Amino acid sequence: MPIRHSIIHQIDKKPDGTPAVLHVSGIELAESQATENLLHDLNVAYNAKTGKAWGFFHAQSGAFPFSGWLQTYIDGGEFIEFSHTAVEHLQKLMEESNLSVGGHVLLAHYQQGLTDYLIVALLQNSEGVTVNPDLSVTPSKHLDFGSISLAARVNISEWSNNPKSRQYISYLKGSKGRKATDYFRDFIGCQEGVDGPGETRTLLKAFSDFVTAEDLHEDSAREKTDTLVNYSMAQAKLGEPITLNELSGLIDEEQPHSFYNFIKSKNYGLSETLPPDKKTINKFRRFTGRAEGMSISFEAHLLGDKIEFDEAGGTLTLRNLPTRLTDQLKRAAN
Repeated sequence: MPIRHSIIHQIDKKPDGTPAVLHVSGIELAESQATENLLHDLNVAYNAKTGKAWGFFHAQSGAFPFSGWLQTYIDGGEFIEFSHTAVEHLQKLMEESNLSVGGHVLLAHYQQGLTDYLIVALLQNSEGVTVNPDLSVTPSKHLDFGSISLAARVNISEWSNNPKSRQYISYLKGSKGRKATDYFRDFIGCQEGVDGPGETRTLLKAFSDFVTAEDLHEDSAREKTDTLVNYSMAQAKLGEPITLNELSGLIDEEQPHSFYNFIKSKNYGLSETLPPDKKTINKFRRFTGRAEGMSISFEAHLLGDKIEFDEAGGTLTLRNLPTRLTDQLKRAAN
């Protein structure tokens, strides 16, 4: 992961209305294993976060100037100058949000594969303990990536090469009613462009319809479901989108375009790429069981909808049975 530029500034701010104090750094972080570890750990923590939104920049304006400063830097400007201008703007917005707290502001421009990214994150310190060479212990502080709540990542390559894209920015969304985090989204100047959970639900609905239409054997359906889930979760872990063509090829190597063509023919309205929502994907895993000539297998998201579990009675109630199964039962009853 080549790091082109990275820097850390600090904003001292307490949630009591007192003015924020900015401490800017005049030098970039040195190329070192520590810097690489820092960015790696941040990306791992960021990718693992649920509740991310995906969007694109507002038109550049006085209210949303960040994209203009970023473009100036990309066009040959100085990274340090860009970071100073950006963090000063963040300080102003932070002061207007009385509930906000300060921290260390990390800005890093790095390359992953052939793609350039800019990540911006507000990091907090966590108290810990370190063991000294003489085996005594002393208090220590370290950056707490686990509690990160304010961060955004810009896919610079996507932004530059695909101006019609509506998902080249990802950012952490605050919980409902948490206006204290809105200022960070306004600082980046982004608006939500893709409903990640909604797109993921549509993809999974399309897959369920595909499995039904193909009348797949239970083992084949389970294998393809595992392929979809594993691929989607791997993309989420990398912070990368699901690509329909790639997913289709993985689901059926002999007919790599079958699932893709099915999606397009049924007009599900899915984009060629979509952000994976981990919570939604996790609910799609299958429950399976075999006992005394009985085999049961169903997708987890059907529980509570088409399938109801009575824990006390140890029973399952099924609704909307497959037509093929219904026909078999009718013939057996006559």
